[in-house]
Amino acid sequence: MQIRIDTLIDLALEEDAAYGDVTSQSIFPADHTSMARVFARGDMTLCGLDIARRVFERVDPAVSVELRHRDGEQVANGSMVLQVTGPTISLLIAERTALNFLQRLSGIASFSQQFAAAAAKAGTGVRLVDTRKTTPGWRALEKYAVRCGGYFNHRASLSEHVLIKENHITAAGSLSRAVKLARKLVPHSAKIEVETETLDDVREALSAGAEVIMLDNMSPSRIRQAVEIINGEAVVEISGGISLDTIAEYALQGVDVISVGALTHSAPAADFSMIIPKQVGS
Repeated sequence: MQIRIDTLIDLALEEDAAYGDVTSQSIFPADHTSMARVFARGDMTLCGLDIARRVFERVDPAVSVELRHRDGEQVANGSMVLQVTGPTISLLIAERTALNFLQRLSGIASFSQQFAAAAAKAGTGVRLVDTRKTTPGWRALEKYAVRCGGYFNHRASLSEHVLIKENHITAAGSLSRAVKLARKLVPHSAKIEVETETLDDVREALSAGAEVIMLDNMSPSRIRQAVEIINGEAVVEISGGISLDTIAEYALQGVDVISVGALTHSAPAADFSMIIPKQVGS
């Protein structure tokens, strides 16, 4: 995992400073040192502090990083989240990349926390999960950010468990046939999940022996009907077009899981800034 993260960091640094920082290198000698502080610009749930620290370390092992908070903590606007000390050029080369990781991951964590709080108002204990709608190469980090915000993860890759969707069903000829074919090859311990769009699909999935039934893009009233049909014989997951404003309407009794793609594909970025304090007499 660390190797993958370092590769991602190195790609980001190469993108931003493959040939150094012409501005900083033209102003400061190599032995010039500074102390800088990173501040949260807004109330948020933090995520990515260890990644930010790793960015500074990849740029220059001589940089010292002191974290003032931990991932998953909620902080107020103006909170100092970390302090760095070391060669000024190195601090300025690492700055934007470190902040980019922080703003993306803290944005997802904060958005996830807002969804979790909204769903909790329904009092049904529904589990909230993310999807595979992630930034290419960032999936492990973005799913980690979701967990920092109080959510859970759906499958991290196509390899994790069977999820039969619309295109599988169409290509196989029917929902029942797709389940039958999958059942022949998956391990005996594996659950089979099926995506459904109608109540007839729900009945067919139940008859075919699906252990998890996803209700895709159904209205709350239709979901209630589907829950009655399933009657506790399968795990009920709902998905499709659920927003922060509507999630409480979907956190219904009998619904076990709500998956929300917006957590990773539409989370607003959090805001951070790195400041080198002004020196007395300068």
